[in-house]
Amino acid sequence: MNKTPTNATLGGSFTFPGTPWTIHRIGYGAMQLAGPGVWGPPKNPEGAADVLRAAVAAGVNHIDTSDFYGPHITNQIIQKTLHPYPAGLVIVTKLGARRPADKSWQPATSPQELTQGVHDNLRNLKLDALDIVNYRSMGSIHGPAEGSIAEQVTVLANLKRQGLIRHIGLSNVTATQVAEAQAITEIVCVQNNYNLANRQDDALIDLMASQGIPYVPFFPLGGFTPLQSSTLSAVATRLGATPMQVALAWLLHRSPNILLIPGTSSLAHLRENLAAGQLVLSQQVIAELENR
Repeated sequence: MNKTPTNATLGGSFTFPGTPWTIHRIGYGAMQLAGPGVWGPPKNPEGAADVLRAAVAAGVNHIDTSDFYGPHITNQIIQKTLHPYPAGLVIVTKLGARRPADKSWQPATSPQELTQGVHDNLRNLKLDALDIVNYRSMGSIHGPAEGSIAEQVTVLANLKRQGLIRHIGLSNVTATQVAEAQAITEIVCVQNNYNLANRQDDALIDLMASQGIPYVPFFPLGGFTPLQSSTLSAVATRLGATPMQVALAWLLHRSPNILLIPGTSSLAHLRENLAAGQLVLSQQVIAELENR
């Protein structure tokens, strides 16, 4: 699995509903471009820029970011490295959190905070309008909690009418919250915690697929606690791949509406992640992974 990926092998393609944007299913998550703990600048700023350039050169045209990464750092690196942005590149950002000086993750869900967040993203990305903004519910750090999100989605819908946002998505939400948001505005993607070891969103993935809406797993490789499994390792050895490549390939096989945004600050890991799009899993292997 050391081949250099091409545009045709980045997991296929998918079109965000109601948009002209068809993107490759393997994208890039920018969170790890910031310093340790997603705080401050990276130890090697030029190395971070090299990873971004390499991702785009390999055909990645979907970048996930947020202005609360750093804070502000990842967006500033993206803007400095890639602006003016190549045609067809879709940048998805998110709102709903803030990073105070103690480096914690705190909700930022008031109308004023959401509006300021949009302007922060516009300034740091040097854009006139944001392609897609995900409202990131902070019910739980890595999992959703029920509760109305109507006020927050309405704020974003108003900013969309003002031309500052083109499309709206959701993150860390339940099926009930998705339906509530859809009654207010069109939702073009849902981003939740999901991977081979955390499959609580199986029903939501299938529901979104039936509506033509992409589902974007965050922490596709386990996040701060990387996936570990003897079965995963054994399958990877047989296929001549890494366990993380198998985990990413399983997500691509799970449903055609799944889009991947694995993040890394390493060129070697970037190439490994992108090459997962070339890995074909048999039904027998899929069953083995799912029944481990």
